[in-house]
Amino acid sequence: MPIVAHNDLPTFARLRQEGQRILEPNCALQQDIRELHIGLLNMMPDAALAATERQFFRLVGQSNPIAQFYVHPFTLDGLARGAEAQDYIQRYYEPFEKIREEGLDALIITGANVSGPDLTQEPFWKPLIAVVDWAYSQVCSTLCSCLATHAVLQFRYHQRRQPLPAKCWGVYPHHVVERTHPLVSDVNTRFDVPHSRFNDISRTQFDAAGLHVLTESDDAGVHLAVSPDGFRQVFFQGHPEYDMISLLKEYQREIKRFIAGIRIDYPPFPDHYFGLQARAILDEHRGQVHEALDQGRDVPAFPEQWMTARLHNTWHDTAQGVIGNWMGLVYRVTNHDRRLPFMAEVNPDDPLGLGWNKR
Repeated sequence: MPIVAHNDLPTFARLRQEGQRILEPNCALQQDIRELHIGLLNMMPDAALAATERQFFRLVGQSNPIAQFYVHPFTLDGLARGAEAQDYIQRYYEPFEKIREEGLDALIITGANVSGPDLTQEPFWKPLIAVVDWAYSQVCSTLCSCLATHAVLQFRYHQRRQPLPAKCWGVYPHHVVERTHPLVSDVNTRFDVPHSRFNDISRTQFDAAGLHVLTESDDAGVHLAVSPDGFRQVFFQGHPEYDMISLLKEYQREIKRFIAGIRIDYPPFPDHYFGLQARAILDEHRGQVHEALDQGRDVPAFPEQWMTARLHNTWHDTAQGVIGNWMGLVYRVTNHDRRLPFMAEVNPDDPLGLGWNKR
C-alpha cells in the first residue's frame, strides 16, 4: 500500500507527479489494512530540507506493500532556520510534543550540517539526544542516517567519529558481511551506496561498541549496522536515500563555492560517479572557469542538463529492499497501539528472536 496523504504537505503532490501512488485519506479509511506511523526527524539545512524529505518519503512509500504509511516529519528547535524554511516547517511539520504524545511505530533521523568536530557543542545536541532517548524506550526501531549515526554512537556507545584524511565522497561498492540478518538476507550481496562525509566511525569502533555490522565497503568503510539486540537501532553511514542527481548538485555547490572564493581549490570529482565522457566535459568546464576568473569574465554555465542525462542510479533498488525489510520487521513486532514499542509477547532485548544480544 502507498503512503497516505494525511495533510497538504507539498511532497505528496511532487511524488504523485513522479508516478508514485499516494493514497487519499478517505480511501485509506475504507481499506481494512493496518497502518504504520513513521517519524522523520529532518535535521538537514534549509536548502536540502524538502529534497531530503522527498527522498525518505519515496523510499518508505515504494518499499513495502503490507501497510498504509503515515509519515510524520518534524525537526528540532536548536537548528537555525531562515524565514522561508521556518514558515514551511510551521505549516507542514509536527511538533515533537505531539509526536511524543501520539507515538510512532518507527523513526528515521536524517543527517545535519555541523560547524565543528565536537558534536556535543552543536545547538541541536541536547534536543536530538532527548528524541533518541525517548525513541529507544518508546519506538520499535530507529534508523539513523550519517551524522545521526555519529551522534548516537558518541552518545550511547561512547565512540567518537574521527576526521578522514580527505572527504569520503562518491558512490562506492559494498558487500554484505552478515547474510543471515533479515534486513539484508534477500538483497544483493554486492551493491553501491553513495557517501558524503568528512568523518568516520571505523569497523573497529562499531565492533568495540558491540554493534553488528551488516554491510561495508573496502573504500568507504561501514555502511549498515544494528544495535546489539539486532533491531532497535539501525545505522547508516552512507546515503542510500540520495537521488541520482544528489552528488551532482553537491559538486555544483562546491564549484560555486570555489568561484565565490569560499574554497581555495577546485573540487575533485566524486569517486565512481561520473563516466569518462562526463569527466572530460567537466575537465573542459573547469578550464573555462579558471580562464574566466583569470580574465575577470563571467564564468560559463555548468552543463547540468547534459550531465543529468548521463548519470546512473546503481543503489536505489538495494536501498528500497533494505527499507522494505525494515518496514516489514517493524510491522511484525510493533504494538498495534503506536504509543507502545512492541507486541506483548516480544522480548525488547531480542525483538527479532536472533539471540544476537548474547554474542
